[in-house]
Amino acid sequence: MTRSAAYRAPFAPGGDNEIDADLCGRLLAVALSKGGEYADLFFEYRAGGGFSFDEGILKAASRGVSMGVGVRVQRGDATGYAYTEDLSWESMKRAAETAAQIATSSGGTTHVLPRFRPLPDRYNVPLVSLDVPGMEKRALLERASAAAHAEGPHIVKAEASFSEEIREILLATSDGVMAHDVQPLFRFGVRAIAERDGKRQEGSSGGGGRTTLAAYFADHSPEEHAREAARQAATMLDAEEAPAGEMNVVLAPGDSGILLHEAVGHGLEADFNRKGTSNYAGKVGESVASPLCTVVDDATLLSSRGAINVDDEGNEPGRSVLIENGTLAGYMHDRLSAKHYKLEPTGNGRRESFGAAPLPRMTNTILLAGPHDPEEIVRSVKRGVFAKKFGGGQVDISNGDFVFSLTESYLIEDGKITRPLKGVNLIGNGPDVLGKVTMLGTDLAISDGIWTCGKDGQSVPVGVGCPTIKIDKITVGGTKIG
Repeated sequence: MTRSAAYRAPFAPGGDNEIDADLCGRLLAVALSKGGEYADLFFEYRAGGGFSFDEGILKAASRGVSMGVGVRVQRGDATGYAYTEDLSWESMKRAAETAAQIATSSGGTTHVLPRFRPLPDRYNVPLVSLDVPGMEKRALLERASAAAHAEGPHIVKAEASFSEEIREILLATSDGVMAHDVQPLFRFGVRAIAERDGKRQEGSSGGGGRTTLAAYFADHSPEEHAREAARQAATMLDAEEAPAGEMNVVLAPGDSGILLHEAVGHGLEADFNRKGTSNYAGKVGESVASPLCTVVDDATLLSSRGAINVDDEGNEPGRSVLIENGTLAGYMHDRLSAKHYKLEPTGNGRRESFGAAPLPRMTNTILLAGPHDPEEIVRSVKRGVFAKKFGGGQVDISNGDFVFSLTESYLIEDGKITRPLKGVNLIGNGPDVLGKVTMLGTDLAISDGIWTCGKDGQSVPVGVGCPTIKIDKITVGGTKIG
């Protein structure tokens, strides 16, 4: 469990808003009073903040706090949900009565006494970033800005930013489970803009996770991120117009996992399959990818951005195998989808806040390593594109069709990475692309804590990862034919 010298968990014993099993039991009884089959309570306290540094000064600093409880009642496939920011008994009781209206019978459960479930310890943080003095964070940002400008006069602007939060959750369910977790998180980023001969390009670098500032910056200094952002911006000043057409594409390890996350991962979330709207619906046990491909969702990666000790339904997540050697092995489940498939939840029920009901969501989604030397993969390409860094993208969950833009990419010619390219888009279909993986590197890398996933208006922190990947024939959208 996260421990900090100054942070005090409000819901924990001794906290300002201590929540005990007796109170939860009484509130659950109200929620089930109309005949609901299941109910849960989701208490959440969140404190967050941010800093931005630009033009030699701290441009902005913010701090915010939110707290409340969400009450969910289920009957069959129907869900009633209500929440309140007022933790007085009367207000919480009204929320429970509102959620209970999903059922209309009488004679519901009158007594529930949930008990605490022991949890793993995947982000033991002795000092959370919110307890670190603001001047120390400002110094990190100032170091990054100075280091970026030191890369040369072509760097005309350097921005550094820092965001942080601590999230305490306490869950109680009518199944008799209570779970308590405190989840720290921060992200550091640098953006550099280079200019030369009237051309401007930008680069970025950043990272973070569920760890301490000291531990993270011991391995990833502000200067390292600044130099990487400046390098990327300067490199792209010489970028050529991208070719267009079907080509071999090699994806760099690490951040390229975002393509897997968007184009494949969402289609493996069980709610889409339960509703029959995913391309993977009804295909468990069938071949859906190259035999080289094994895809997992792994919440156990210590200190990673997507790691969690418990999901937002009180279930402990682990490592779920989704695709094994090209065969669809299963989906990511929340409680509702697991009930539909007559399976146990995989611990993927996640929500943005107490104001929203949980959905099946990814944690750290990873394409595992293969047998090939990464240099051998590049040498095998006569002419193609090396995709190093991804920007935004669009995906149709129902069929996996996607368009992704690349912020850093290169031409591969005769087995060598040569000229930088600009304006590159990758256009394809997720399941089709996984079927065209012909080589997979030994160099699995996990993205450095930068990604946030959106679904149905809710955002949650996630991780991605992959090795070097060779895809045989994917459509490259560019402005130059050939």
